[in-house]
Amino acid sequence: MSAIKILHIDSNHPILKQQLESFGFINDEDFTSSKEVIESKIHNYHGIVIRSRFNIDKTFIDKATNLQFIARVGAGLESIDCEYATSKNIALIAAPEGNRNAVGEHTLAMLLSLLNKLNVADAEVRSGQRNRESNRGHELDGKTIGIIGYGNMGKSFAKKLRGFEVEVLFYDIQTGIGDANAKQVALEELQQKADVLSLHIPWTPETNGLVNRDFINAFQKPFWLLNTSRGKNVVTADLVEALKTGKILGAGLDVIEYENLSFETLDAAALPEAYQYLLESKNVLLTPHIAGWTFESQERLAQVIVDKIKEKYFSSKTTITEEVRVTGIGGVFFKSANPKELVGWYGKHLGLKTDDYGSTFWWKDKSGNDCCTQWSPFKDDTKYFQPSEKQFMQNFRVTNLEVLLRNLAEEGVTIVGEMETFDYGKFGWILDPEGNKIELWEPIDSAFQ
Repeated sequence: MSAIKILHIDSNHPILKQQLESFGFINDEDFTSSKEVIESKIHNYHGIVIRSRFNIDKTFIDKATNLQFIARVGAGLESIDCEYATSKNIALIAAPEGNRNAVGEHTLAMLLSLLNKLNVADAEVRSGQRNRESNRGHELDGKTIGIIGYGNMGKSFAKKLRGFEVEVLFYDIQTGIGDANAKQVALEELQQKADVLSLHIPWTPETNGLVNRDFINAFQKPFWLLNTSRGKNVVTADLVEALKTGKILGAGLDVIEYENLSFETLDAAALPEAYQYLLESKNVLLTPHIAGWTFESQERLAQVIVDKIKEKYFSSKTTITEEVRVTGIGGVFFKSANPKELVGWYGKHLGLKTDDYGSTFWWKDKSGNDCCTQWSPFKDDTKYFQPSEKQFMQNFRVTNLEVLLRNLAEEGVTIVGEMETFDYGKFGWILDPEGNKIELWEPIDSAFQ
């Protein structure tokens, strides 16, 4: 393979450049030149690494005659003409796995601060006021949390809610993606039941201005709104109107529709009276697009991009033999009318060490490494086993899941959904000839210890 040249046009964690160099890639940086200058030399490069400095549009892509990939160190790809890039056989690489934990934590922090009026109480105490009654808060337990968008970010937020006695519902355009942390419902049901609405969706023509007057008024109850997705998904003027009437009880906004492309500044010419209202409202919490902006996520984002570029160039021809595809049983999952009671029964009478999700069995492989297998009953109305209609689902431990899924697809095996990555491993799903859904897990066992 001839040397791959990569142009970095935004600064990122140093491990990104260091590791790519260790693989033999040539890395150049240009953090200051105009888009026109970058366009004049992009034909010299096979890859470009960006954050949000400028749009990668049709004109840019036409000048990038040797470009093989565009890597965005972040979650969304809205700044890229994805359809045109794909038509030019340019691979698109993003890293939603890299900052999902940060977004999940930030969203939960905003919600708890809103409910307990922490930002207001802190400001008042610092100014010499000690107003207890006006700062009486609300508890999260007993409430219904609605999530729109159940990808990496939505799932991370749902996972953070595990310790609370809440019902978590979500709506997503993809079907059959519910799990133990949240139940998938129709949008109408979510709007009927939710006390809190959290947005975890990309900015697309379909989501642009999604939260508007009609959308807000479709909710049966007054609710709190959280937006850590993209600012233009919420119509600020309609949000302010709902805050004034009490239809929205409070809002936690990490993003705002007046942000410039880079997310670093606001368009000063487009700041209307509605934005001023948000700045002065005690029931509004504002942060400057930092939900995914932690020290840990900066490194994790870079590592995800490195791994995906490495996979593109070094793993595309990797194969897996029959003997090493499956390494063990990862889990036994089945439907139950009352999972909580059933788990208690197994703990009491059979001595299983149980938690809310079942029981974890520990064992060692041939090399002496700690490995685990999960036993879990699911509610009988779970959608997690779909499209299978069976009462059970098998989970197999595997090695190198990405390559295995590619090989299985080439062999004609039905792949269900897209591979997903979590702190405890990578997951993929397939169907056997009788319609049984099989979960394939490349584990990180240490996450459970």
